[in-house]
Amino acid sequence: MTEDYIGKFFVDWLSNYGFSEQWAESLRSFLLILILLTFGYIANFFTRKIIIKGVHFFFSISKNHYDDIFIKRKSFDLLSHFVPAIIFYYGVLLIFRADFSYFFPAERLILLIRNIIYVYLIFNIIWVVFRLLDSLYEIYSSLPMAKNVSLKGLVQVFKILAFIIGAILVIAVVFDKRPFSILTGLGAVTAVLMLIFKDTILGFVASIQLQVYNLLKPGDWIVVPSENADGNVIEISLAAVKVQNGDKTITMIPTYLLASKSFVNWRGLEQAGARRIKKSIYIDMKTVRLLTEDEKIRLMKFSILRNYLQNKESEIQEYNQRLSLDNIDEINERNLTNLGTFRKYVEAYLHNHPSVNKQFSIVVRYLQSGPQGMPLEIYLYNTENNWLNMEELQSNILEHILAVISEFGLSIFQLASANDFKHLAENKK
Repeated sequence: MTEDYIGKFFVDWLSNYGFSEQWAESLRSFLLILILLTFGYIANFFTRKIIIKGVHFFFSISKNHYDDIFIKRKSFDLLSHFVPAIIFYYGVLLIFRADFSYFFPAERLILLIRNIIYVYLIFNIIWVVFRLLDSLYEIYSSLPMAKNVSLKGLVQVFKILAFIIGAILVIAVVFDKRPFSILTGLGAVTAVLMLIFKDTILGFVASIQLQVYNLLKPGDWIVVPSENADGNVIEISLAAVKVQNGDKTITMIPTYLLASKSFVNWRGLEQAGARRIKKSIYIDMKTVRLLTEDEKIRLMKFSILRNYLQNKESEIQEYNQRLSLDNIDEINERNLTNLGTFRKYVEAYLHNHPSVNKQFSIVVRYLQSGPQGMPLEIYLYNTENNWLNMEELQSNILEHILAVISEFGLSIFQLASANDFKHLAENKK
C-alpha cells in the first residue's frame, strides 16, 4: 500500500498495534461512514433550517398570496434531502477502496450503495414534481378561469408521466441498462399496458373532449339517470367525475362514460338566471259549461279579468247580432265558458305576478284529456335562479289556482276515497 488515500495514517497506526490490514481498512471505512453521516446531517440541517426556511420567509413576506400555497404544500422541503444524498453518492468512493479486498467485494458494495442513493434521488424528484404540480393546480383553481376549464385530469397525466419516467430510470439503474433500450423493450408489452391503463387512457381522452367542447365544468348541475347522479359537479379528474347529489351523497362517474353516453347539463338554466315551473291540474270535465249573465257580472269584479271579459263580450255580441240578422238559429251563437274564462284568468294572474319572469314564455294550455279529466298545464319561469324560491313560487301559484277555481264553477278531478263512499252510504240512510 504505497498510494495515498483518506485515512491511510489511521490504517498505519492500527497496523502498528497489531491489527491486520483487512481489519484496519474495515475500521477506517467505518470511521469514514460516521464522519460522512455527520456531514450529511449537518448539510441537511443547514439546507432545511437556513435555505428552505429562508425561502419560506421570503414567500411569507411577499404580497403575492400564491406563493403561500407552495409553503402550505411543502413543495421545497424535500430539496433538503438532495444535499446529503449527493454527499453520500460521491463520498462512498472515498470510504471504500476498490482495489482492496475487504470481507466483501468492495466494487459491488460501492455500486449497490450508489444505486440505492440514485433510486432515492429519483423518487425524491418525483415527489417534488408531484407537490409542485399540486401547488400549481391549487393556484390555478383560485383563478376565475378555473370555473370554466378544469385541469385536474391534465395534472394527473403529468403525474403519471413523471412516475413512468422515474420508473424507467429506476429499472435502468437496477438492471444496468440504457433507458432507451428499456423504452424499446416496452413496445412488446404495449398491449398489456393498454389493457392495464384502459380506463386511464379513456378518461384522459374523455376529459379532453369534455373540456374542448365545453360539455362539462366544475359547478355544473348534471343528471345521469344510469348512474343515479343528480347534483353539482365538484371535481373532474382523469379517472372519474365527482358529483354531489341533492342529498349530499357523492357519486363517482367514470369520465369516459360521460363522453360516450348522454347526460343532462342544467348549465343553461343557471346561466339564464331563472328556473322553469311546469305543473298540471286536472279539471272535472262535468263541471265545464257556459257562463250565465250573473256569473259574468260577478267575474267582472276580478280586476285582471275585467278587460278580457269586456272585449270578449263585445266581440261575442257583435257576432251574435250578425247571426240574428241572417235569421240563423240561436244554437249557433257564441258564448263564454267557465273553463276558457278560468284559463284566461290564470294567464293574466301569471303575467301580473311579480315573481314570474316576463322575458320567457308564459303558457297556460290544455293537454290531452283522459279518464282523470282535462289537464290544465301552466308553464313559466321565475325571476330568480334559486331552488327554494322556485318551490315557494310554485306552491303559491298552485294554492291560488286551487282556491279560486270554484269561483268559476269548476271542480278539480280527484279519485273517490273511502271517506267519499262512507258519506254516500250515510246519505242513503
